[in-house]
Amino acid sequence: TGIIALAHSLRLDVVAEGVETEAQLAFLRAQSCDMMQGYLLSQPLSAEQFARTMMKKETRRTQ
Repeated sequence: TGIIALAHSLRLDVVAEGVETEAQLAFLRAQSCDMMQGYLLSQPLSAEQFARTMMKKETRRTQ
């Protein structure tokens, strides 16, 4: 929590890597972590898979 607070005091965004459990996700959200990545949120994607995923999300967002 101290690292996240320090980064925020320096106006930095915090990215947590390796989030694998709901408990980790809940903890990071409670600490106002800005971004998270890990197997809990998505398996590794190829560049093509990533592009398709982002296009689907953008389409849903703009409808």
